[in-house]
Amino acid sequence: MPDKPTTIANPWAHLRQLTPARIALGRAGASLPTDAQLDFQFAHAQARDAVHLTLDIDALAKQLQAKGFSTLHLHSAAADRGLYLQRPDLGRKLDEASAERLTEHAEQHAAGYDLIIVIADGLSALAVQRHALPLLQRIAEQMHQDGWSLGPICLVQQGRVALGDEVGQRLQARMVVMLLGERPGLSSPDSLGLYFTYAPKVGRTDADRNCISNIRLEGLSYNLAAHRLLHLMREACRRQLSGVTLKDEAEMLSLDDGSPNVGNFLLG
Repeated sequence: MPDKPTTIANPWAHLRQLTPARIALGRAGASLPTDAQLDFQFAHAQARDAVHLTLDIDALAKQLQAKGFSTLHLHSAAADRGLYLQRPDLGRKLDEASAERLTEHAEQHAAGYDLIIVIADGLSALAVQRHALPLLQRIAEQMHQDGWSLGPICLVQQGRVALGDEVGQRLQARMVVMLLGERPGLSSPDSLGLYFTYAPKVGRTDADRNCISNIRLEGLSYNLAAHRLLHLMREACRRQLSGVTLKDEAEMLSLDDGSPNVGNFLLG
């Protein structure tokens, strides 16, 4: 009686459970198996939907106000989503009405603020809807402990990263943080990005900013993102700079007790 063929376990099966990356999908002839192809098309559709989804500014403002935050509604120079996607330059500056609104606010608050937080839809309104408020709460809690002043939360439609510099400059802010939806990936349509700038002003470049990315439930936690931001803020004020010359050397938070325990693994 012939021996039964030995069944070899798929060595990729365990690894696929540890990552959302598309590895070892298999094949059917020269193509992907049907399940893998359908899964790819579904992920691609989610990413496209995230880019075109409209951010409900009014609902977000109500949620923020219910948590005690004051808000200002602003708009970039990109009048609609189509123009925003085709003209990135228009998403980097305010329209005239929004600029005037900030000028009027600044006249009534001449002392300025330590920090202005700008929330914009970016390339994923889904990310903003899911993560902006809980992250903002963590940031505000830690800011309060340090005694910094926080200005009104500026909600911007059709906004890109550089627009935060204009908002911060017009409101005479010492620092500005821009929260916006990052470009969706096939496994992360709701990734939130945070961009920090010391002494914001029109004309700042990406080299003048610090980025904390992939803030979401499957990525960087709200607590750790807020912890890293507060470290950057303290160091920025001490050294009076931000960007490539300000490294993220914040201690990592322990998963069990929330206390810092080890340094940045990139520097170790």
